[in-house]
Amino acid sequence: MESKTARLTVLIDPVKKKALEELCAAQDLTPSQVVRQLIRDYLETHGVSYSTRSKVVGKEQ
Repeated sequence: MESKTARLTVLIDPVKKKALEELCAAQDLTPSQVVRQLIRDYLETHGVSYSTRSKVVGKEQ
């Protein structure tokens, strides 16, 4: 998992928010976990690469 986080504010209609929260609860997930997975899937679909690990200076890998 990423070591640092940034906030993303998303506005959605209250009915969809409630439906998402209920489905997430039924699947033992948080809405944040689902949104992070959606973002990872979207980036992968569009061939966008990224690194979630910071490089440690002075360590051999």
